[in-house]
Amino acid sequence: MTPTDLNLIDGLRKQDPKAQQQMLDRYGRDVFAQVVRLVTVVENAEEVYQDVFVKVFTNIKMYDLQRSSLRTWVSRIAYNEAINFLRQKSLPTVYFEDYGHEAETLTDAEVDNTLGQPNQETVQLIRAALQHLPPEERAVVTMFYYEEMSLKEIAFVTGSLPTTVASKLSRTRRKLCRIIKMLQS
Repeated sequence: MTPTDLNLIDGLRKQDPKAQQQMLDRYGRDVFAQVVRLVTVVENAEEVYQDVFVKVFTNIKMYDLQRSSLRTWVSRIAYNEAINFLRQKSLPTVYFEDYGHEAETLTDAEVDNTLGQPNQETVQLIRAALQHLPPEERAVVTMFYYEEMSLKEIAFVTGSLPTTVASKLSRTRRKLCRIIKMLQS
């Protein structure tokens, strides 16, 4: 952890408005991106975003720099707030597995071939396919691919084990591949 980070944390713990603004400047865009990937209605995502930083500012004294980076700790709060918001709203959602496509199995090579081509069409298909995933699975995929978090960091954010995250990521990649194939047909 850099001296700048330590000064920021110290300022946040003293409830210094400049430190709070610095926190928003440094992490605000990433937090909003994380939240809006889960809570896709912008007005709702803005509400969750505000709740995230209220929690960050009120709970900064509980942050333990030995357990995680500040970025990962803030991501955990954002993840939990977004998931809690979605649970409270309990909006009816139909996911891909509701259509009975779960039985189709794909090899790792097929998944890599479908997801491993970083062109504009693939990116658009992945974005469309993500909307068919439950929020928890969408969160794991976006943290891994968009935010480039390690399995250990994702495990901290989601409150699980790295091996569980790896397994969920593998299953979700297969599911994404099936959804993309469905969208292409």
